[in-house]
Amino acid sequence: MTKDGGGPDWLALYRSMVEIREFEEFSIDVYKRGHLPGLVHASSGQEAVSVGVISLLGEQDFLTSTHRGHGHCLARGVPIDDVMLEIMGRAGGCCRGKGGSMHVADFNRGILGANGIVGGGAGIALGAAFSAKYQGTGAVSVVFLGDGAMAQGLINETMNMAALWKLPLIYVCENNGVVEYSRLEEVAAGKLVDRARPYGIPSVTVDGMDLAAVLEATSEAVARGRAGEGPTFLEFVTFRYHGHHVAETDHSYRIEGEIEQWRERDPIAAVEKRLVAEGIADQAQLDEIKAEALARVKASYERGRQAPDPELSTLYDDVFAEAAR
Repeated sequence: MTKDGGGPDWLALYRSMVEIREFEEFSIDVYKRGHLPGLVHASSGQEAVSVGVISLLGEQDFLTSTHRGHGHCLARGVPIDDVMLEIMGRAGGCCRGKGGSMHVADFNRGILGANGIVGGGAGIALGAAFSAKYQGTGAVSVVFLGDGAMAQGLINETMNMAALWKLPLIYVCENNGVVEYSRLEEVAAGKLVDRARPYGIPSVTVDGMDLAAVLEATSEAVARGRAGEGPTFLEFVTFRYHGHHVAETDHSYRIEGEIEQWRERDPIAAVEKRLVAEGIADQAQLDEIKAEALARVKASYERGRQAPDPELSTLYDDVFAEAAR
């Protein structure tokens, strides 16, 4: 999302962030009213990471997501209807209504799947990065992962391979400080940013609430990957406003007042201030963008309510590949 002059298109980035926020907040409300099957893992508060990273990817690039992956899909350009119908389990969803909230994917857009297995996307993203280097396409592969995934052995295995083969793989760790229901410092020794350094992988910690900082760090990582200089590890310090999932009732792991403190640094509000200060948009225009985004989300939900369930005859479709002849 860049202007003709090459700089960030801040208004387009803002629209994308707002769309994600409105989609997830509405989905939470719908679930609480009993109209949405399965759990929703919202990423509200983390929009600067989703939008900032993905806005710098080209059509040829790949990404793998997490169980908290709606924002990644929407930022990549998957239509609201496709995501909404998927989490509603309807036939018109991006995975034909059979993946649900934690398994959204869109191969046509290089989204190789969200994953209910913590850290499970790392091996898939590594394979995509190997393919890009082998074929000389110049593509990069991004693996989104949470702070909890850093304890998985697969992460270290892929780091070793990516470093050895100088693969164009970018690790994007969305460090929101909480591993499911535990504080990060209670379950992770040391600093996450140090985990990739023994493999010789350049690593940096970035303010994940600052869209400009996200863009800068990601731009450097993408450039390294395309130039054949190997993988990069990006730790974005961010925050999720809601629980691990929408049905969570025990918030005892939260520190008193921390949600309010983080909301004061809301990434969307920060971009709003920039847009107004630079004369790109006034508050009335920004309010209209929010209203239009919410209207699109509500309309997609209404279309989902009218959409059919997947046909039983499609149960095994897309499960097995056709054998080569």
